[in-house]
Amino acid sequence: MKPEVLLSRIRVVLCRPSHPGNIGAAARAMKTMGLSDLRLVSPKQFPDPEADTRATGAVDLLANARVSDSLAEALHGCVFAVALSARQRDLGPAIGTPRDTMARLLERASLGEVALVFGNETMGLSNEEVLQCQAAVTIPTSPDFSSLNLGAAVQVLCYECRMAAFSGAAPLREQLTTPFTAPPATHDEIEGLYGHLEAVMTDTGFLNPAQPGRLLPKLRRLFGRADLERDEVNILRGILAATQQRTGHGRKG
Repeated sequence: MKPEVLLSRIRVVLCRPSHPGNIGAAARAMKTMGLSDLRLVSPKQFPDPEADTRATGAVDLLANARVSDSLAEALHGCVFAVALSARQRDLGPAIGTPRDTMARLLERASLGEVALVFGNETMGLSNEEVLQCQAAVTIPTSPDFSSLNLGAAVQVLCYECRMAAFSGAAPLREQLTTPFTAPPATHDEIEGLYGHLEAVMTDTGFLNPAQPGRLLPKLRRLFGRADLERDEVNILRGILAATQQRTGHGRKG
């Protein structure tokens, strides 16, 4: 099944969101990752201009968002639901990692509609709401500061959904400019650079040909790691030639 179809089957359900700005932020996070089905359970304030402002280009998701009075209504028809929970509940499903759990979610999306369920900004999900889901996930934040904004949490899990849908290789945005690359330098072009560099170092007294030590092999290793392009070799040799002119030595190599 095409990744875009799998992503279209994912509902993002926000339970009792208290801040309209967070609803807009969640919509924006969804759209950047290719998700579009937003469900709201008893939002405190929606629609709202602040939600539109925070959506920034994803107002269409807000316009099409479905508002429900209960989580059961928002999950109607789903074959699998994942709850975001900061802690393990005594009777709730075991908590998994985002990567593993979103992979499970995408597997089930091939069978039908699925859902990501997020709780209120202050209280999170109730035990009853978590028990309506078949899996749970937590985002491993720093123990020193674990407070994560609702929009940011939606972004993290939507990103993992996109990576799972595209098997970890989601396509990047099409390049609008010409890539800043040039043909790779050939062996003889690179050898010409080494010869030119050795001549300049000798002329300036930086290299003593009688006691070269390991300088030249180290320079070869340095430039070997750089995977030089033809333009880069030309730039370096241009710098060397300018150095020779300032020091009164003709270009060599």
